[in-house]
Amino acid sequence: MEPPPLVVVSLVLLCSAGLTRSLSITSVDQSMFEKAQGEKVTLPCTFVLSEEDEGPLDIEWVLIPADNQKKEQIIIMYAVDRIYNNYYAAMTGRMQFTNPDPKSGDGSLDILNLKATDTGTYQCKVKKAPGVQSQKIQLSVLVKPARTKCSIEGSQEIGKDVILKCVSQEGSPLLSYNWRRVSGVSGIQELPAASTLNKNTGELLLKNASQDYSGIYSCFASNRVGTDECSIELNVTPPINTAGVIVGAIIGTLLALFILAFLVFYCCKKQREKKYEKEVHHEIREDVPPPKSRSSTARSYIGSNRSSLGSMSPSNMEGYTKTPYSQVPSEDFERTPGQNPSFAPSKHDIAHKIGDITVV
Repeated sequence: MEPPPLVVVSLVLLCSAGLTRSLSITSVDQSMFEKAQGEKVTLPCTFVLSEEDEGPLDIEWVLIPADNQKKEQIIIMYAVDRIYNNYYAAMTGRMQFTNPDPKSGDGSLDILNLKATDTGTYQCKVKKAPGVQSQKIQLSVLVKPARTKCSIEGSQEIGKDVILKCVSQEGSPLLSYNWRRVSGVSGIQELPAASTLNKNTGELLLKNASQDYSGIYSCFASNRVGTDECSIELNVTPPINTAGVIVGAIIGTLLALFILAFLVFYCCKKQREKKYEKEVHHEIREDVPPPKSRSSTARSYIGSNRSSLGSMSPSNMEGYTKTPYSQVPSEDFERTPGQNPSFAPSKHDIAHKIGDITVV
């Protein structure tokens, strides 16, 4: 005989309630974690089994994408007494179960060397038929402020407005900036009364600066996971003599122009002198004829003397006078080094060879 329908419904509800109570996650209900980049985080997932849970134990960690249209990404899994951790390449070598034996009731996940890209929603699923439980945890990986630089904008003169700037090249928002004044051994001092600080942009405005404003200023950039700082020295001086600077600049410019003009004139002059020397040398070589040969000149002179001696008689030889060597044409000519000059025979030698007449 079948029980009434109302009794059947009551039995189903009791069984469902029993199944729900069979497996439970006991870790502290912390739904959000904030960590700095490079640190380690442990996402908790401890659980308790009941005697009614007789199926195989499965523990699974998944990353839920921000876009609901994308599928969940399995990170690590424990199934059939074995760990599988090669599902997610972006975390390979950086994740592990906190307990090497998760079936003991601890399925917590350790993520090492956190990166900003690790930010997301993680879900721990524990299954042991007929029980199933899950827990979601939000992880935010923040970057500490780093490479903070200080600078000064404006003239550091008495009576001028000066802006001290501070910017961090790295760091997760929201960044907050704060300035302090440090002076020697006295340590931290109050900022000048006429100063205005913008904590969001890191700018410190010093109006109508005086020499009392001089000193070392430090900027501190911070967010929820860290702090970074930089320092800069402010030196407020009297105004510069603008007229003297202008006069000096003009004199220097004129002097430079004079030196430049002198160099150009000197170079042009040297160029003209070289050109003139080449033209004069070329004209001389064209006007002067080539020198005659000394030996040919001497032979022609001696030949003429021989003919005159041949027509002489012994009677008129006495009146013959010797021709000095100075009357022989002497023209410069070139000869090779080491070559001895050969002189033409004198008239005395020529007269001695003619007939029986002897000329002394």
